[in-house]
Amino acid sequence: MSEQTPASGPIVDGPADPEHDATAAYGLDRSYVAALTRRIVSTTGETHAVSSPIGGTPLAHVPQSGPADVAEAFARARHAQAAWAATSVDERAATLLRLHDILLDRQAELIDLVVWESGKARKDAYLEVAHLALTARYYARTAHEHLDARRVGGMFPVLTRAEVHRAPKGVVGIISPWNYPLTMALCDGLPALLAGNAVVAKPDAQTMLTALLAATLLDDAGFPPELWQVVAGPGPEVGGAIVAEADYVCFTGSTATGRVIARQCAERLIGCSLELGGKNPMLVLRDADVHRAAEGAVRGVFSNAGQLCVSMERLFVADQVYDRFVDAFVSRTQAMTLGASQDWSVDMGSLISQAQLDTVTRHVEDAVAKGARVLTGGRARPDLGPFVFEPTILEGVSADMECFGKETFGPVVALHRFHSEDEAVERANDGAYGLNASVYTRDGARGRAVARRIKAGTVNVNEAYGATFGSLGAPMGGMRESGMGRRQGAEGIHRYTEAQSVATQRVVPIAPMFGMSEETNAKVMTAALRVLNKLGRA
Repeated sequence: MSEQTPASGPIVDGPADPEHDATAAYGLDRSYVAALTRRIVSTTGETHAVSSPIGGTPLAHVPQSGPADVAEAFARARHAQAAWAATSVDERAATLLRLHDILLDRQAELIDLVVWESGKARKDAYLEVAHLALTARYYARTAHEHLDARRVGGMFPVLTRAEVHRAPKGVVGIISPWNYPLTMALCDGLPALLAGNAVVAKPDAQTMLTALLAATLLDDAGFPPELWQVVAGPGPEVGGAIVAEADYVCFTGSTATGRVIARQCAERLIGCSLELGGKNPMLVLRDADVHRAAEGAVRGVFSNAGQLCVSMERLFVADQVYDRFVDAFVSRTQAMTLGASQDWSVDMGSLISQAQLDTVTRHVEDAVAKGARVLTGGRARPDLGPFVFEPTILEGVSADMECFGKETFGPVVALHRFHSEDEAVERANDGAYGLNASVYTRDGARGRAVARRIKAGTVNVNEAYGATFGSLGAPMGGMRESGMGRRQGAEGIHRYTEAQSVATQRVVPIAPMFGMSEETNAKVMTAALRVLNKLGRA
């Protein structure tokens, strides 16, 4: 790779000898990093070192925020929000449409940085750009549908006029994860901005630079710079300070942390939306197209090296097609190209960290020690990258194994036979999670009927996760311990608003009139209610 300027892309090859040049070991241009990190509200003087899963290359020292910095970020955001809320919905929507085009124009730079920080395959990084552009366009085009005041039926026809308005919450706190560092950095915040709110964001420490680059694109699109504040630091300290200041909290991450945030929000009587863990099932029914199901399973299990909240970790396959499906699935998996690089040819990239690699390794070793069989994969590949682990298919996984019910969040899947669809649905619903599921069948109506029986916030028929994730009008989120609240669709923007009802009463009061007694008024009201019911009024 040749050196590039920050305007065209961040990537450089440093000099060969870092001992004699302080910039030599860094994978990113230092001035580029400095320009990004200046956006962080930080006065602590502390920094956090960030390295890439690609060869362990150092990337940056990221300034850290403290509670006072969080308070300052909220003060700035509140000042900006007051003016932003006064702008028209059309103006806000036009800014989102400009962002849509900027994302597509600068996709190479964005993809480079996502891959550097996360180690994912380049094709998976591109999907982040595409999803974010879709999100911006969807909310811009549907802004009036979601935010305009709407008339509702009043108590009495003609005499009562009632309407519902949508007012912004104020300042939204967003705590986003590392696994999809671009789309998760912005996708939840865009509808918040459209609704008239400001945002204070705390991206994950491992992928802070991508989130900072995304924030600069908001400036380029025309959002007021103070409207989107960024803080950085340890979750318990900085995240807790965000919850203490915010008017609403959006969190994506572990179920354990989600519980903590839910308790803190409940104490303050503020709302929150939480997308948490999953142990997602895929069902391959007896009439499924085996090769289509195998292709979908490869994407559903191994996209982003399995580090995807909605990826599949449990595969339930009907007896009638089990052997043929396994052959096709294993064959496709073994054909995948692995690596930790910026190359488009990589099918599956790296895990993000040693901690993630340790979890995946432990789950596989525990399963094998207790009798599971490895059909393919099963080992780390340090020759390809420090955190690369082979895509792994296990058979014979039982309830006493760690990977049976716990989320692995890596490129590991367990295969299970089933004899009847009732059994498959029951096993898919086993456990405490309910985020995403998938059903493969040649009969779409049958697939949808099975899908409705699965306790998951999203279920895809003949697709692993992309159909729901890419349908921006469809809400997305978890049931049970997979979370509460929804992103996308009307729910994804209404969570950031307060519904205000305004009703105007005409001519007569809703009370006794003309000297009427309460008893007589009750009789008149009763007669009116009967008439309205006969007329079919709601």
